[in-house]
Amino acid sequence: MALGNTQISLTTPALLFPAISLLLLAYTNRFFALAALIRTLSSEGTPVNGKQLKNLHRRISIIRRMQEAGVLSFAFCVLCMIFIYTGLNHIGSIIFGCSLLLLLYSLLLSVIEIRISVDALNIHLKELNK
Repeated sequence: MALGNTQISLTTPALLFPAISLLLLAYTNRFFALAALIRTLSSEGTPVNGKQLKNLHRRISIIRRMQEAGVLSFAFCVLCMIFIYTGLNHIGSIIFGCSLLLLLYSLLLSVIEIRISVDALNIHLKELNK
C-alpha cells in the first residue's frame, strides 16, 4: 500500500493522548525541580559558577521548548481527530504526521536537556573535588 493511500482512524491519534499527557507531566516536573534549584541557589547567597548559570539558562530554555512542542503535538493530535471525525482523513493524516514530528522534536530536546543536566552535575562534582 502506498503511503499516500494510508487510512487513519480515530483510535490512532487517540493512542497518543496518554503518552503525551505523561510526557508533559514529566516535563513539568523537570521544570519545577529546576525552578526550585534556582530559587535555592539565589536564596542561599552562595556564589554560582558562570558555567552553572549558563547551564541553568540553557536548560530552562530547552524545557520551555520541550513543553511547547509537547503541547503543540497534543493540540495537533486533537485537530487531527476533528478532521478524521468530519471525514477529511487525508488532512487528518497530514496533521497527525505533524503531531508525530512535534513529539519527536520534543523527545530530542528532552535528550539534550538530560545531557546538559549531566554536564551540570559533572561541574558540581569537579567543584566538590577542589
